[in-house]
Amino acid sequence: MKARDLREKSVAELEQELIALRKAQFSLRMQQATQQLTNTAAMRATRRDIARIKTLLREKGVRK
Repeated sequence: MKARDLREKSVAELEQELIALRKAQFSLRMQQATQQLTNTAAMRATRRDIARIKTLLREKGVRK
C-alpha cells in the first residue's frame, strides 16, 4: 500500500481501511500464536500500513 494512494482517500475511507487492517493484524497474531502463519513478513507489512494510515489521519488533523 502506497502513501500516495492513501492520500487520495477521504478520512472516512482511511478509517475504514484502518479498521480492516486492525482485523487483519489480529488474525495474523492468532495464526502466529497457533503456529499456522507461514508468511511472517505479512505481520510487518500490516503493521507498517497501519502506521501509514495513522500518520495520514494525523496530518489531516482528524486523529482521535
